[in-house]
Amino acid sequence: MDKRVYGVIGVSSKMANWNADFSGYPRSLSDGTIFGSDKALKYPMRKMWDNEGKKVLYMKSMNFSKKNDTITLVPNSLKERYEKLFAVDDLKKCKDNKEVLTNLMTAVDVKNFGATFAEAKNNISITGAVQFGQGINKYGDSDLETMQILSPFRDTKDAEAKNSTIGTKKIINEAHYFYPFSINPSAYKELVALGVTDGYTEEDYLNFKRTALVAATSFSSNAKEGCQNEFALFVETKLDTYLPNLSEYISFEKADINKIKIECNMFNELEDILNIEIYYNPETTVLESNLEKAKIYNLITKKEV
Repeated sequence: MDKRVYGVIGVSSKMANWNADFSGYPRSLSDGTIFGSDKALKYPMRKMWDNEGKKVLYMKSMNFSKKNDTITLVPNSLKERYEKLFAVDDLKKCKDNKEVLTNLMTAVDVKNFGATFAEAKNNISITGAVQFGQGINKYGDSDLETMQILSPFRDTKDAEAKNSTIGTKKIINEAHYFYPFSINPSAYKELVALGVTDGYTEEDYLNFKRTALVAATSFSSNAKEGCQNEFALFVETKLDTYLPNLSEYISFEKADINKIKIECNMFNELEDILNIEIYYNPETTVLESNLEKAKIYNLITKKEV
């Protein structure tokens, strides 16, 4: 692929918890600003690819471990995941680093996001062509809600317990996360020269784009039911064009209806811009944009608005 891509992926969360920390509360900065980590967005993309039958390396998988007469369900190690994914009997017996690196680059998540693979005397670090920033919540009226939930079971640690236990669930009333990203196909220039990959191709980009537009919506869990894709911006440029974080040029407002506003005059002046695409849901959102060259699409139907 002979172009760079810059953009923003927007995810809305209503009565849900898009990205919790280990305490169960939504991730936040020291000033209280709520944000979602890049891992929170990459995971549903990996899950979607895995469900489609594509090779995904960095995905939790389980197996049964037998020790003496005890059988325990445990997560696979990275070595075990690799061996299962690429039908390798024992990675320790493989003396061919090129084979390992070639296999890694056939995994769709590694091809996009890169990898750190330090297993069985292999010490491989791949900087991904796709890089995500952190998704900052641009909605100013987000409030944390804590709900008590009742378990149907009593606490077995308390011999005197006569009632079932109570737990808590933490959600946000509403949040709107905007993730900046960039795609640099030149990241794999050296790997192409080594003959372990054909590089980041147009097909790879279109697969990323297709997945990024729906992954949050497609992923369903108890905490994330209520989270969905709501916006996307893709700016394709010449290979030697360098743009700043585009999420800084996007604001979010809410009155009777959501409003996403894009103010970025440089796109109307730069000659290196090849294509601009904006996706949003006109049923729920008003879009205000000063991007004269942009093509605007319905996020749901993918038809031009």
